[in-house]
Amino acid sequence: MFGEDVPAVDAAQVPQQAYLLDVREPDEWQAGHVPDAVHIPMGELSDRAAEIPRDQDVYVICRSGMRSAQVTVALNNAGWQARNVDGGMMGWAAAGRPMATDHGAEPYVA
Repeated sequence: MFGEDVPAVDAAQVPQQAYLLDVREPDEWQAGHVPDAVHIPMGELSDRAAEIPRDQDVYVICRSGMRSAQVTVALNNAGWQARNVDGGMMGWAAAGRPMATDHGAEPYVA
């Protein structure tokens, strides 16, 4: 859909200490998320863009990689260094990467 214009990385290759921006909706975040990810829903990005660091790579994740691809393009066009996490949280879970919830329940991808 976005062709070669979207820098991307496989979920299994995201560096452990990376700045990971989760752009999913609150119910998706509550079901399960990456432990140290920063949650800014896609619809809130324009109001909260100042919270995203410009001095490091930003890895953007959603459920499947579609919304995060859109956000990656927008961030890169606005001067950030962003990469889409291919496969999103579905790919993250499939790769066996850590997931958590804020309420102690077993995490899953909603």
